[in-house]
Amino acid sequence: MFPGTYAATTPDKPAVVMAGTGETLTYADLEAGSARLARHLVDSGLGRGDVVALITENTPRLYEVYWAAQRAGLYITAVNHHLSADEAAYIVSDCGAKALIVSAGVAGLAAAVEPLVDVGVRLAYGGEIPGASGYADFDETLQGVPAEPLADQPRGADMLYSSGTTGRPKGIRPTLPDRQIDEPGDLYVSVFGRMYGFDADTVYLSPAPLYHAAPLRFTATIHAVGGTVVVMDRFEPEAALAAIERFGITHSQWVPTMFVRMLKLPDDVRTRYDVSSLKVAIHAAAPCPVEVKQRMIDWWGPVLYEYYAATEGAGITFIDSQQWLTHPGSVGRGGVLGDVHICDDEGKELAAYEVGTIYFEREERPFEYHNDPDKTRSAEHPDHQNWTTTGDLGYVDDEGFLYLTDRKAFMIISGGVNIYPQEVEDQLALHPKVLDVAVIGVPDPEMGESVKAVVQPADGVETGPELEEELIGFVRERIAHYKAPRTIDFTDFLPRTPTGKLVKRELRDRYTS
Repeated sequence: MFPGTYAATTPDKPAVVMAGTGETLTYADLEAGSARLARHLVDSGLGRGDVVALITENTPRLYEVYWAAQRAGLYITAVNHHLSADEAAYIVSDCGAKALIVSAGVAGLAAAVEPLVDVGVRLAYGGEIPGASGYADFDETLQGVPAEPLADQPRGADMLYSSGTTGRPKGIRPTLPDRQIDEPGDLYVSVFGRMYGFDADTVYLSPAPLYHAAPLRFTATIHAVGGTVVVMDRFEPEAALAAIERFGITHSQWVPTMFVRMLKLPDDVRTRYDVSSLKVAIHAAAPCPVEVKQRMIDWWGPVLYEYYAATEGAGITFIDSQQWLTHPGSVGRGGVLGDVHICDDEGKELAAYEVGTIYFEREERPFEYHNDPDKTRSAEHPDHQNWTTTGDLGYVDDEGFLYLTDRKAFMIISGGVNIYPQEVEDQLALHPKVLDVAVIGVPDPEMGESVKAVVQPADGVETGPELEEELIGFVRERIAHYKAPRTIDFTDFLPRTPTGKLVKRELRDRYTS
């Protein structure tokens, strides 16, 4: 199934609603808009496997572009609109885009990118792009294009770029499906749709940026089953709760930092909103501290469902609330898309509870890093090309439940002992005086590395030696003393992607350069 199916049966049903403004895109509008754009792109010379780059804020029109690419056998590359012009232009150029579509909502970036890229088809929607003459008006261009679907509609795919938390973004290029857009076989529908009960009655809240893999793919899955997607411009804790009540949200997806910020709302604000419509609250993208998840289950009930995966699609684990309550801290078990293996640096498989690199076993490697064969090879197990990793570390218990420790690149080695920053961050995250925190290793002449926390304090909190001592003591009360920060720096801002991932590369560069 795909949106065109529902344009015929429920044409006036909202496919997309903006939570803040109520702006709505119906299934009929989505079908007509995406069909016109698909035809225009094909008529402009784009063919199967070519790339459409998209720079936009969260907006309903994004989905017209997404589904146009999907029904023309094209790749869609959604670009993070928070990037600098050079960074965004790198992605547009690296992906080999034959078309670039931008929104007037990010006109500054769109104008700055224009002279830096060589792209034949350029369209802008939502208004003019001041200072850039190379973009044709989206609506004017498509005005005379028939909305009749193309005779041949091979299924496309997304080609998204990693967040670049440990280096320059990497393009992840999956194999294009060998089927038409209206033929069954969509992996997200078959796996997630069945697991979470997505159907035409689903009202799905997406509070995250839609250029990120999970929000984009999950909201598209809701369109594939005929539900309604409610999109926030940006996440705000109270506004998210208000949207759940206002729209009767049944399903949603979050990252742990969103949970933390909702939990830190005053009690009278949290209890003001009715969240009883929620059947499934999915979370992923970053590890969730045990205490945070327990408090969310206590508040929302056993509706939390977690999965561990990556944009690469190497594999996935799942866990529901009941399983988590008996295995707190776990991200679930594999088996749906491939088995989990924990291996040491030489590739030897480790026993239960031993920490190592997480590999997923698939029948064949499901992705490649675009223009980077060395990076692709580095993701493979030394002895099994169909075992792949994204560099995360973890262990499994004797029942096969997976627990994450951290990314290999972030592990701190102090006096020969491995320390995982995530464990320390989890302890500090819910301290009432901490708004955000990152833990890194910094050079130490005696220990090699020592543990440093960089804390963004809560509003109105006075920083200084007394707060540093308080926070270090707070950690030492909860975990082994050697893991506690030796020092704490305070900052007004921590570099995070809008999806909640810490960009630790920036912090480490600051302290090691």
